[in-house]
Amino acid sequence: MNGLINVDKPKGYTSFDVIRKLKKILNMKKIGHTGTLDPLATGVLVICLGRATKLANVIEAKEKTYIADFVLGSKTDTYDTEGEVIDKSDIKVTFEDVKNILSKFRGEIKQVPPMYSALKVDGKRLYELAREGIVIERKSRDVTISKLELMEFDEDTQTGKLYCDVSKGTYIRSLIFDMGEELKTYAHMNGLRRTKVGEYIVEDGFTIEQMQEMGEKDDLSFVTSIEDSFDFEKVEITDEKQLKLFLNGNTVICKKPNDRYKIYNDKKFIGLGEVINDRLKGWKVF
Repeated sequence: MNGLINVDKPKGYTSFDVIRKLKKILNMKKIGHTGTLDPLATGVLVICLGRATKLANVIEAKEKTYIADFVLGSKTDTYDTEGEVIDKSDIKVTFEDVKNILSKFRGEIKQVPPMYSALKVDGKRLYELAREGIVIERKSRDVTISKLELMEFDEDTQTGKLYCDVSKGTYIRSLIFDMGEELKTYAHMNGLRRTKVGEYIVEDGFTIEQMQEMGEKDDLSFVTSIEDSFDFEKVEITDEKQLKLFLNGNTVICKKPNDRYKIYNDKKFIGLGEVINDRLKGWKVF
C-alpha cells in the first residue's frame, strides 16, 4: 500500500507510537512520519506509507501552524510542563507586555534548539545527553516565524495562548523560553496543538480510534493516494523512448510552464516531475 495519512495525534503518544499502531492496523512495515511531534503535543502528524516515504522530507519542509499554551514565572529543564521546575520568578507582566515583545520574534530569527530534543550531536540524541545530566552548547539555527499572535493572556494566572506559523526546524518550546527571557522572567510551554502542515489541516485528520474502527471494517479511506495528495496539473508521457529516459532520471522535452506536475503513462500515475525551461525531470518517481 502506498499513500499518506493525516493523523490527529493524541497527547501522550510519540510519533513512533503512532507508527506502531498503524503497522498493526494496516499490517504493513514500511511506514514513516514527516517530523517528530512531542508526546505533549497533539494534532497533525502526516504519515507516509510504502513508496510515499520518499515524500517525507518534502512534507516535513512545509510551513506549520501551532496553537501553543504557555506559563510565565517558572523555568523547566525541558522548556515544557513535562520537565522539572528549576527556577521561578515573582515578576508579573501584562497582556501588553507580552503582545509587544512578540515583534522581536517575527520574521527570520536565530533560535537555539532545546537540550531535550531529537537533534543528534556526534551520533547521539540531545535528549539522551540531557537525561545523563549533560548539557552541551548548541548552535543557533535560522528559522522563520511568519505569523505570531497573542490569542489570550490572563494576567492573574500569567498563562496565555499563542498562534504561530513557522518554518521547518522551529521549536515552539524554545520560542516560549526566549519570550520569558525577553520579558525578564521565565516561561515554559504547557500545551501544543499542531493545526496545519502545508495543506494538511487538523479538521481533516483521523484519530487512532477512528482508524482502528475503520480498519476492522476493512475501510481504508483514511489513506490518501500519492496521486490525490498533490493538486498538480497532469502531464502524459506517451513516447516510450521519452518514458525510458524519464524513468532513468534524464530530462525530456515538455512544453509546459515552469512548475511541478503529476506524470502519467497510459493514464497510469508514475510520479511527480518538474519542468524547468521546457525540460521535464522526475522530482519523485514511484
